[in-house]
Amino acid sequence: MKYALKRILTLLVTMLLVSFLTYAAFEVISGDPAEAILGTEATPERLAALRHEMGLDRPFLTRYIGWLTGFFSGNLGISYRYHQPVWELIGPKLEITLCMCLVSFIIIAVISVPLAIWSYRFVGGPFDWIRTAFNQLCMAVPPFFTGILISWLFGIVLRLFVPGDFPDLHTDFGAALGHLFFAAICLCIPRTAMTVRMMRSTVIGEMQKAYVRTAISRGNDRRAVLNRHVLKNSLTSAVTFLGQTMAELIGGSVVVEQVFGIPGLGRLLVASISTRDYPVVQTVVVILAFWVVLAGTVADLVNQRIDPRLRLGGDA
Repeated sequence: MKYALKRILTLLVTMLLVSFLTYAAFEVISGDPAEAILGTEATPERLAALRHEMGLDRPFLTRYIGWLTGFFSGNLGISYRYHQPVWELIGPKLEITLCMCLVSFIIIAVISVPLAIWSYRFVGGPFDWIRTAFNQLCMAVPPFFTGILISWLFGIVLRLFVPGDFPDLHTDFGAALGHLFFAAICLCIPRTAMTVRMMRSTVIGEMQKAYVRTAISRGNDRRAVLNRHVLKNSLTSAVTFLGQTMAELIGGSVVVEQVFGIPGLGRLLVASISTRDYPVVQTVVVILAFWVVLAGTVADLVNQRIDPRLRLGGDA
């Protein structure tokens, strides 16, 4: 219990620090949002009036505290570009991005662990170098290039979805999920290869430990030792890596959404940065940071429940 409380407290402090640094970063970045909005119609009088209306003439700490208070109350301000509440703008796009990341994570979790166990059985065999080369290829190919190939093959040639025409997630969930599935494949290919490599190395390391040699020397079947003991002891490493994977998926979605024309959070972030829509950018960055920290925290808490040694150390 103490360990869980400590991790949650660490999460809250980290997010508070991230929110402050994010807000401060846009304070020192060159460029005036009011000037960007007015464009050629900017005059000193109109700029001063608009800055006052947007609250840009208030002290930094006053604006930050007001923004932070509004963040917890759901009032994230008004978008400079779209002229609508930030949460109403971000909410639907966040649903799309999280749905795509969840599909990717499920694919990675379902495929990588069995594939790693299967590949371990070919260690040192004639097919091991083929597996290694294919694994390296999957990790090396950039997601945007994979996305282009998938869009061309499954979208243009096979016509299983229409690239750039994303269906509404609420009115046509099946078609939207199918569209997200191909984007998720693009996201999960390199992460699956990395997970397989990590799990395979972990299993090999565990199989070389003394307790495994002792169990096998006593007549236990090698496969039974692998399934009953080695995989259980490798589970904490798998959970940690999958937590890192979940954190990195939402970052990788920025590129994939651009390739597949998916109106998600990453695409909104890129557009908002180019137009200096600071309320949107600040909120999206904090949400992305929260997702990364939350994934790591959940992985640590799961490992703490799996491994008694971590549980005893965390409660000490």
